[in-house]
Amino acid sequence: MKILVSGAGIAGLACARELGTRGHDVTVVEYARHLRLTGTPIDVRGDAIGTADRMGLLAKIQKQRIRMSELTQFVDSDGEPVARIPMAEISDSDDDIELLREDLVRILADALPDTATIRFGDSIEALTDGDSDGGNGGGNDGGGVDVRFASGRTGRYDLVLGADGQHSAVRRLVFGPEEDYLRHLGVYLALADHPGEARSEGANSIYNVPSRMAGIFRYKGKAVAVFQFRSEPIDYDHHDLDAQKKILIEAFAGHRSWRIPELLDAARADPGFFLTSASQIHMPSWHRGRVVLVGDAGYSPAFLSGRGTSLALTGARFLAEELQRCGHDHAAAFARYEARQRPYVTFAQDRVHSGRDRMLPTTWAAIAARNKALQAPGTAPGPDPRRAGENAQ
Repeated sequence: MKILVSGAGIAGLACARELGTRGHDVTVVEYARHLRLTGTPIDVRGDAIGTADRMGLLAKIQKQRIRMSELTQFVDSDGEPVARIPMAEISDSDDDIELLREDLVRILADALPDTATIRFGDSIEALTDGDSDGGNGGGNDGGGVDVRFASGRTGRYDLVLGADGQHSAVRRLVFGPEEDYLRHLGVYLALADHPGEARSEGANSIYNVPSRMAGIFRYKGKAVAVFQFRSEPIDYDHHDLDAQKKILIEAFAGHRSWRIPELLDAARADPGFFLTSASQIHMPSWHRGRVVLVGDAGYSPAFLSGRGTSLALTGARFLAEELQRCGHDHAAAFARYEARQRPYVTFAQDRVHSGRDRMLPTTWAAIAARNKALQAPGTAPGPDPRRAGENAQ
């Protein structure tokens, strides 16, 4: 079949690899002009490890394994360690694999067969699905999905896969507005390259002020400024970099303790700055007609779960397997894919709330209590929350 995949992230690349190796003609269309390699380390967990093995990628993934989270600590306003994150909250088992997002993206891109191609700098603008009254503009003759791209190109495909993330254009075009499916969890994440810290040694550090955290994560000679903050939903253009930086700066306005001003300067200077919300996508079905959603586009569990990558891999594999089993009966294949993937999604989406409260206590007293609860024997006592509050002003 001739298949169009929207999005060249982990879900889209995994779909292209799995479908292309089964003989399908796959085109991946990506809005950006290159692969997005930025991001904090990700995890391959649980059954996704076996999935990666069956994809023939596990050995390469294991070679890129890091153990960054094991070296992460909470610090006080003087930078002194006060507690470590419990390993039970970092991983499900010792078999879990932590690696850089950029390494997994490269592994998947390098594994694409000749039957799969990526077209950068373009995106889907309209869909007309012959099997469905949904989409843009009604039905066609039933022979596939007619697609019009932002570049002006057009094409007809047997199937269209939306693997274009939490703010999926395919989902919006076929299933309706994002707000119908998005469940905001009250947290935003921001990342910025911090070249001034590159190759410096030391543990990864996280510092809290009420409802906010700032940190420095180091890996493979690089350093990233990491921010999280609680907030109600914010309306902004997801392609407007300056607007996103302004949101972060305003969220930390008035907080000058520890290294927060320095980290905000890194965010201002980074052309690859990244901001996203901790939001889940909840949908009664991930398919309609000849269109199906994979990964965050259909079932984002939110970054707080640590399972988005694993869901992307299992989703891509299950979908490809069911299309192979069902032949050209895409409706049956989509239903079987959803039945297999749904339990993993439900589990992941149910696991987010404890992580949020651990990382973002809402008061100085809650920060001090968290630190005390996490202290191992022999760890120095946590800071006086009253002193910390004074330093934050």
